[in-house]
Amino acid sequence: MSTGTVAEVRARAERLRADIRHFCANVMPATLRRKSERHQVLDKADYQQWMQLLHAQGWGVAHWPEAHGGAGWSALERFVFEDELARHGCPWVIPFGVKYVGPVIYTYGSEAQKQRFLPRIVSSQDFWAQGYSEPGAGSDLAALRTEAVRDGDHYRVSGQKVWTTYAQWADWLFCLVRTDRDGRPQDGISFLLIDMRSPGITVKPIATMDGYHHVNEVWLDDVRVPVANLVGKEGAGWTYAKFLLRNERTAGAMLGMVQHALARLKALPAPSAALRQRIGEFDLRGFALEACAYQAMEALLEGRENGAEASLIKLRGTELYQEIAESLVDALGPAGIAWDVEALHRADRPPLGPDDAGGIVKDHLYNRAATIFGGSSEVQRNILAKMVLGL
Repeated sequence: MSTGTVAEVRARAERLRADIRHFCANVMPATLRRKSERHQVLDKADYQQWMQLLHAQGWGVAHWPEAHGGAGWSALERFVFEDELARHGCPWVIPFGVKYVGPVIYTYGSEAQKQRFLPRIVSSQDFWAQGYSEPGAGSDLAALRTEAVRDGDHYRVSGQKVWTTYAQWADWLFCLVRTDRDGRPQDGISFLLIDMRSPGITVKPIATMDGYHHVNEVWLDDVRVPVANLVGKEGAGWTYAKFLLRNERTAGAMLGMVQHALARLKALPAPSAALRQRIGEFDLRGFALEACAYQAMEALLEGRENGAEASLIKLRGTELYQEIAESLVDALGPAGIAWDVEALHRADRPPLGPDDAGGIVKDHLYNRAATIFGGSSEVQRNILAKMVLGL
């Protein structure tokens, strides 16, 4: 955890914001910046280059404790980092290694696991995927059925995971599995690290309407996983999953995405009177979202948060982003109808319509799912009802 007074943490966060702006303007390679500005599809090599650039700046795992190679950022510094990158339209900081499994390993893992996995996450040598959701076990994660049966010094794992982002690239899968069917469903879940090259693993793409291969089914058919790859205690995976999900719902990137999309909408030529009024409404809601988000970070710094702020920011941010993205497509007019998937993958192919029209449509289509992944809007409303209203 970052040390110092609240004022010192705020000052560091503002210096970080200025450093990110300089990085985006002067350090980020032109080719990667161009693809990002056009909202083009990025491949695995692009993301590895991006993560290595962030690591070179000392930012890739700066939110980790210093003992594990981080800088011990405060929650505010981490939020500013995600927010500012997203405002500049930078590539996604893929979270599965640096934000999700890495902190689980250094918090709950064995010394051998820390030594084996953490350096390769820091260096981007290993690409990770998240094996949580299953058919019938998405928001209700305790209903998962993928089973791990102990067999000597291995588990034999069988089941199915779905919506597994970038599993086609992954070297490793951190996976929730059922190791016990007695008692409460939450008490029989364990957290395994699974080598994606293991025999018995099949990855099948799930088609999405943006024409891009994001998500997959992962089938596990009697996959042998060493018991040494169990994180923490058998049956304690639910605790580790909740720890990870708290990291997943950090909302800085969504705030930045809202502001980035709104800036693009304002830049369109000659908006109609109706669109100008809509932009004004979006501006007000964006200001309110930003104020709420940074008030939540201040409350966290001062130790007076109520635990529901992340749900509120996620709920309002995703819904506002979807409305702005829809307005962007409306404002593009005929160019918003001309949907050229190939132009998103090839830098040498001229796009149809404005330079980034295809990417705008792609983002609009993909982020229809933003109110589902990371905890659906219905789940967020239930959290708010329970924690704020006491219902």
